[in-house]
Amino acid sequence: MKRITTNFLCILMLSAFLFSCGNNTSKEQVAASTDSTSVHETVEIDSNDVLENKVLTKVQQDALKPADVLELLKEGNIDFVEDRLTVRNNSERVRQAALGQYPKAVVLSCIDSRIPVEDVFHRGIGDIFVGRVAGNVINDDQLGSMEYGCKVSGAKVILILGHEHCGAIKSAIDDVKLGNITTLLSKIKPAVTTTKFDGERTSKNDAFLHAVCIENVKMIVENIRKKSPTLAEMEKNKEILIQGAVYAMDSGKVTFL
Repeated sequence: MKRITTNFLCILMLSAFLFSCGNNTSKEQVAASTDSTSVHETVEIDSNDVLENKVLTKVQQDALKPADVLELLKEGNIDFVEDRLTVRNNSERVRQAALGQYPKAVVLSCIDSRIPVEDVFHRGIGDIFVGRVAGNVINDDQLGSMEYGCKVSGAKVILILGHEHCGAIKSAIDDVKLGNITTLLSKIKPAVTTTKFDGERTSKNDAFLHAVCIENVKMIVENIRKKSPTLAEMEKNKEILIQGAVYAMDSGKVTFL
């Protein structure tokens, strides 16, 4: 068992005290009452609920196969969906990773605030590179980051993570024009055009929106191979996997394409 000591205030007791004292309670009285009601309590957490694995070493990273890393991401997402996330030993991991990093994967996600990428895959500090941009689109900077993550730093998987109800996808469907957003959406529009779909092709149709989301992810995966000979060669040599996936907003489940 792990013991964690916490300090907390007996709020009900303090509230009752303040209420009984009325509006004439001084700051000194409040401070004194706060000190007097502070208690220490030891909370025990099962060791299975603490993320104990160390950050990877270079030797451990080299021994990983891309398929193994992909499986770890899938298993981690199951933990997330089933609410089996562990307590993170962040302070220790910060110190362990201070002098070097050997992550398992590179994940390119949308900037959507509802998708906590590390948590989604039950990973901790030093486990994955995370890139974020609206619509999870790629450009030269993102490609360069992926090449760094894999060719230089040894990551084994590149995962493009789209998500349902994506605002960037909706805006591309609606042909929104607004500042630099226009340029960003131009990278998504080919997916809107090429998506095969029988039905209403509008952003109000969730089925069409979902279909475009999947098509966008698939096109990005193919464009990585076309625009980065470095990554394409690594994948051909089975050094890495380039994979697409879609995150479900209502459940947190990731479907791998």
